[in-house]
Amino acid sequence: MANKRSSGAEKRLTLKQTDPEKYAFLKAEAAAPYRGLRKFVYVGFGASGAIGAFIFLTQLLAGQEVGNLLPNLALQIGVVALMIWLFSLEGKAERKSDS
Repeated sequence: MANKRSSGAEKRLTLKQTDPEKYAFLKAEAAAPYRGLRKFVYVGFGASGAIGAFIFLTQLLAGQEVGNLLPNLALQIGVVALMIWLFSLEGKAERKSDS
């Protein structure tokens, strides 16, 4: 009995040929690893900063320790602004890599 091993006669199909959607996803993930995780972290930190800013703003409006609240409120607003900026950078990079 002859052992039927392929000696190059049979063509091997690649992932690109068999599942082009999965290939595109893996190629995008290799180009920018953890992009989805980074965007999730940006949204989470941005939401945390927005909640903190809301709390400090309500305390400021209530008239509690203005000298102590203003730096904290500024920090929370800075965190939100930073997360928005980083999220927009990710979006620009994603659009650039898709083209």
